[in-house]
Parts: sequence; C-alpha cells; structure tokens
Amino acid sequence: MLLRIAALALTLILPTTVAAQLALIPKPRELATLGTTTLANGLTIDAPANADDRFAATDLADALRERGINARIGGAAGARITLLRASNPNAQKLLTSNNLALTGAAHDEGYVILTDGSHLTIVAATSAGVFNGAQTVKQLIEGNGPTAKLNRVRIRDWPAMRYRGLHDDLSRGPVPTLEFQKKQIRTLAAYKINVYSPYFEQTLTYASNPLAAPPGGAMSADDIRALVAFARQYHIDVIPEQEAFGHLHHLLKYEIYSPLAETPHGHVLAPGQPGSMDLIKQMFAEIDSLFPSRFIHLGADETFELGRGQTMDSVKAKGLGAVYLGFLQQIEQALRPTGKRFLFWGDIAQSSPDLVKTLPKDMIAVAWEYDPAQKFDRLITPFTDAGLETWVAPGVNNWSRVWPNFANALANIQGFIRDGQRLGATGALNTTWDDDGEALFNQTWYAVLFGAAASWQPGESSIDDFQRSFGRTFHGDTTGLIDAAQRQLIAAHALLQRQGVGDANDFLFWLDPYTDEGMLTADRIRPVLREVRLLAESALVNVAAARRVQPKLRETDALDAMELGARRVDFIGMKFQFADEISGMYARAAASDTTRDGRTNAGRELSDITGINGRTQDLRDGYTLTRELYAKAWARENKPYWEGNVLARFDKATQLWIDRMDRMTRARREWSRTRRLPPPDSVGIRVPKTPSAVSSLR
Repeated sequence: MLLRIAALALTLILPTTVAAQLALIPKPRELATLGTTTLANGLTIDAPANADDRFAATDLADALRERGINARIGGAAGARITLLRASNPNAQKLLTSNNLALTGAAHDEGYVILTDGSHLTIVAATSAGVFNGAQTVKQLIEGNGPTAKLNRVRIRDWPAMRYRGLHDDLSRGPVPTLEFQKKQIRTLAAYKINVYSPYFEQTLTYASNPLAAPPGGAMSADDIRALVAFARQYHIDVIPEQEAFGHLHHLLKYEIYSPLAETPHGHVLAPGQPGSMDLIKQMFAEIDSLFPSRFIHLGADETFELGRGQTMDSVKAKGLGAVYLGFLQQIEQALRPTGKRFLFWGDIAQSSPDLVKTLPKDMIAVAWEYDPAQKFDRLITPFTDAGLETWVAPGVNNWSRVWPNFANALANIQGFIRDGQRLGATGALNTTWDDDGEALFNQTWYAVLFGAAASWQPGESSIDDFQRSFGRTFHGDTTGLIDAAQRQLIAAHALLQRQGVGDANDFLFWLDPYTDEGMLTADRIRPVLREVRLLAESALVNVAAARRVQPKLRETDALDAMELGARRVDFIGMKFQFADEISGMYARAAASDTTRDGRTNAGRELSDITGINGRTQDLRDGYTLTRELYAKAWARENKPYWEGNVLARFDKATQLWIDRMDRMTRARREWSRTRRLPPPDSVGIRVPKTPSAVSSLR
C-alpha cells in the first residue's frame, strides 16, 4: 500500500524518464560532448611540476579513489589526465590549434578542458584555474569502480562573479567541529565556491576578552590557523565576520561590558562610549593576526536599539542614519592601519543613500534579502550608485525550519544574484542562519550548491536545470529519486505556506495541538495534513529506494539529514491528525451507552488512545525517534555545545505525551469501574468547536 501511495505521489512530481544529460554544477559556459570512455583500467593523472597543481591532481585522484576508481598519480595505464599551465608550450599548441584563449575575464580562474581519445587535458593560466578544471573533471566521471566512464568533452569556462561565497552562522547554536569545517571546505571548493565566511558574535575565543566565548562552544586560535591553512590549498579565502555594532548581546549581557550597551544588557554597542571603540580595536587586532584574508566583515546589521538608549539625544539631533554611518566610519578609520578591506551589511545604510556616499570608497556593502522578489535593484543601487563595491547575500532559508524551504531559497538566490550581476556586484555571499539553534548544515546543501552555480554562471541560472542535475552530481544518483524527494519536500512546504502558518517550521513541530494556538493552527492546516504527510513519506520512500538500488551513493550524511527533515515534516501532520483522532475517540467513548455493544465500543476507543500502539504512544514515539536521529545528525557536524538546549525540547515534548498517556490510562481505569469519563480537559485534551473540525472527528 505504501509503495502504491508513493508511486501515486511520484506521478505528480517525478518525470517518467530521467534525462540522460550531462549533469554539471555549475554549468560551463562553453561545452561540447564527444562521447564516453570506460575506465575499466582506471586512469593516470600526470604529476604536475607546480606544487599547487600537484595538490589539485592529488585531490582529484583522492576523490576518484573514494568512488572505487583506480586513479594513479604518474604511470601509463588506462585513461590519462594532464594538468597544464597556459604558458606551457604543449598547452599553447593545444589552445592555438583549437582556436581558444584564456585572456580577459577567463584568465584568473578560467580553464579549458580538451579531450583526445582517452586523454583529457586541463589548461589554465593560474593555479586557481587548474584547480577549477580538476573539479569539473570530478563531475565528468560518472559511476563508480571499473564501470565508471569518462565523458569526453571540450569546455571553456570562467566565473561570472569574482567572489562566490558561503556565510556560515556559528553563533546561534550549533558550532561545527574543525573536522566538519574541513569537509565543508572540500565540498564547497568542488563546486567552485572560493569564499567561506564564518559568522561570530561570541564564538571566537579572544585572549583580550575571554569572557563571552562559551567553553567548548567557540573556535580557538589554533582552530582558525588550521582551517585557514587547509582552505588555502582549496583556493578558498576564509573571511571572518565579527559583529562590531549590533548582535552583541552575548557579550553585553555580562556586567563588565554593560556600560558599553546602547540599552542595559542589550544587543547594540553604544557609539560615543570610548570603551566601545577600545573593545572593537582589541577584537579586530586578534582577528588581523589570525586571518590573512585581505577582507574582514564588520557585520553592523539590525542595530534596532540605536537611539533608544545612550544615543537617544544624538539620534534626535542628527538623525538615525547619520549616527549609524558616523560610527561605521569611525570603526573603519580605527581599523584602517590593518590594511584590510571592510565588508558591512547594507540593510541600515540603504535607507540613507545620500549619507552612504560619505563612506570610504574601499568599503564593501553587502546587500541582503532572503525572500523571493521580482527585482532586487532597490537593495543594490544605493551602494553601486555611491561608487561602493557591492556583494549580494541571499539565503538558504534553513532557519527555524525542520527542513529548509528550498522553493523560497532557490527563487531568492536566482533573482538576487541575477540582479547583482546585472548591476555590477562583484560577489555573492549565500547565507545560512541558525536562528533558534536547531539548524543542521547537512540539510542545506541543495541551496548551497545552487548558490555556487548562480554565482559562477552568467545571468539568470535555471532552477529546473539545477533540480535535474543535483541528485546525479551531488549524490551520484542516476534514478532521479533523490531529485523527486527534494521536490516533494518543497511541495509539502508550499501546502503549509498556503494555509497561512509559515511553512514546515520548528514552531509547528513543537506546538501542542491542544493549546489555544494549537487549536487555531489546526483549523488552518487540517485540510492539507494528509497531502503533507503523503509528500513527506513519499520522499522517505524515494530516498530509501535510491539507496537500495545504488548502495554507493555519495554524501550519505546529507541523505540521513534529509530523512530526518522528512520525518519531522511528516510528524507535524501526524501530530495534528492524531490529536483530532484522540479528541474524537474520547468524545465517542464518553457518549457511549451502557449496553454491551456500547461498552465494547467505548473500550476500543479508549484502547486506541492509550493502549498498546495507542495514538498517545505514537506521538511519544515520534518525538523519541526524531530525537535519536537528530542527536546522530548533530554529532556528525557539531561540538556538544548547545545540543542540550535542543534535546531538552524533545524531552519536554516527549514528557507531555507521556503525561497524557498516564492521565488517559487513569481515565480508562475509572471508566472500567464507573462507566463514566472525566471531562476532556482533565486528561489534557480538547475537542474542536468548529463544524469542519467536529465533522472530521467522526
């Protein structure tokens, strides 16, 4: 039955055949396919003389060996891959004979791939270009082991945007292990992302200000040095963001720093307080010593408290924009001796376009917006018109959700980066945020990779093309089932969104359906619960089927995280459905007469509530199962810090249903003695009052 339901859902979402097209992320600018070569005898990668290029060759060989392909550095057996700089005489001959060049925009990071029989050659002018070409070759080889095949191609490719980044929230709960960050770096580089920007409020350990960093929940100086050195090999620049204006509550809540806060123990540093600038200088001196990047992100977004406390008189006299931008200028001037270039979030400044023109011209504005829109010009032009270099920052829409809302994310990324390119933005900084501390990075790769594609490819990137390529490229799935599962979870989000409850968010997952808010929410989402559950469960079936057919799928931790997300989406529907069923069962049992049949039916109703496999047990089990899966997913990414805050919510929710089980059991025993049941609210349940809800209980 389950498989028939899944098949029915697939008819709406999965194409009848999976296109056998070459799936590459990002898509190259110029591509011609020339057939395939089997790799039964493996392949040989010529050892380049340059150390950077040798690393690219070794990284390529390592990635292929992980797939069971016999990849060797040096030798003569099997197919052959050569990495050449454009200055090499052999490379020059190849470029000339094929009427190709790596000049202009293609020089710094561009590459050419040419194939002659079973010999593939990567040509690039720089080490970054050679590395990028090697990443494309990873995707040109399909399959695993001796049955793998090499797609013979002719490619010329280069990026649309100079800076293609990921901004990773390390301060709202989960703090990744260094080992997981290295995995992030390897994976980001494989899709040609060249900036990784960790976000710090209080999770960077400062020798000068040690109080804020939570023990076991911060990056140390040794961690930073190791990460920066590791990323350098992968041509990724680690650009730190340390909030220097707002979002500093976890520092300002301490009494030592309270005098620096705009409002007592608040979120925003007070401009005009001498200690504020002293603190900034101390923190950024340490950042300068740890991060060799020529860029530093100052944050400075969402300074909502400004003007409500210590700067109230100044804001009244000068205006909010003038006080805000004045302090931003002071920060830049104080830190200018480091020789860095400073990024800042553009949300506050964009409302004062005339004052923006007074900012130093070597600052970089980062315009951000996380919802889809027809055009994003209003967020970008205040800075480009002022002559400031500008980056755009879309988002993966993972925050406060049991699974990211990828429909919102992909449309936001597509439009914002398209308009950024059109208006001259030089960088894209795709963002993850962990607002309520529950987000898991392994659930975000779908939107992270689309951000990589959209910032490399010129113009508007096709969402449809990406969705057809993701499963094959990221997981090695040739069935299309993982792509179908992604679309099913997107559809589940959309159903809830149309009911006016946001989407499949954490609030719905934790909400008690018998509270006032729970009852109102149930009235809204009741019409779509069955469809939401079918979509989530079909996604689970599809992932399981893809794994069964292809036991060597890649990125299995991300598939586990996807399973967790689908189960949590399904549980949202189950919880509200079963709450209705419990209410109906209890009402019917209470209304039963004292005849033999009436007593029998009432006993069955009560048993279905709280007997073996009763609904209350199901809801207890739903929280305990997702807790177990969540804890495993957390451990694959993060340090133990903060996990207890999330697991405590699972435990509390589990206990709620255990308490209801016990109260129901007592009511059931009372009924067996007296043939009377206590009122529903005395056992922790409520009966809906709306006609549609009552009819659904019958």
